[in-house]
Amino acid sequence: MNKGLLIVLSGPSGVGKGTVCSVLRKKMPDLVYSVSATTRSPRQGEIDGVNYFFKTREQFQEMMACDALLEHAEYVGNCYGTPRDFVERTLAGGQDVILEIEVQGALKVKEKFPEGVFIFLVPPSLDELKQRITGRGTETQDTINHRMTVAEEEMNLLSHYDYAVVNDEIEAACHRIESIITAEHCKASKYLAELGELPAAIEKA
Repeated sequence: MNKGLLIVLSGPSGVGKGTVCSVLRKKMPDLVYSVSATTRSPRQGEIDGVNYFFKTREQFQEMMACDALLEHAEYVGNCYGTPRDFVERTLAGGQDVILEIEVQGALKVKEKFPEGVFIFLVPPSLDELKQRITGRGTETQDTINHRMTVAEEEMNLLSHYDYAVVNDEIEAACHRIESIITAEHCKASKYLAELGELPAAIEKA
């Protein structure tokens, strides 16, 4: 059985990663979402085990010590990480997995999974990004300013990604990502790899 695709959706805070990922999963129900662990407090409506695994800092550090995270990073005072075992088992079973993670984490995943599909979600403009962050009503002005500084730094890391998708409109952004996933499954290299495995499979038979 062919391994699934590891799709990494990333971008600056406030760009709409969570919303795009949620809509995309409804459009592509076979796409498996990898829930991240975090030490930040839940926002209104977020559910433990669905949006994130909410951990204390001590619990998170224990996961790090046990090498139970595929990647981890600290962002604006909170820790985020991807549980390793679930991702590896799902890919080995032939299903596509999507990670919705911060830029720091995405670059660490690329070191371990360079064959992954790395998509950077781009805001229409930095002014629009600031309005989205401010519109949450959950951030102090100092936090907003810090997030904007970090966002500008993260935009400079776009060259490390395979694709850039502008999140100007949710449905349009999801359609672009669907097209990317379809194209990745149609790459000649995937079929060449299958052909390369045929002689060994015939010998075993």
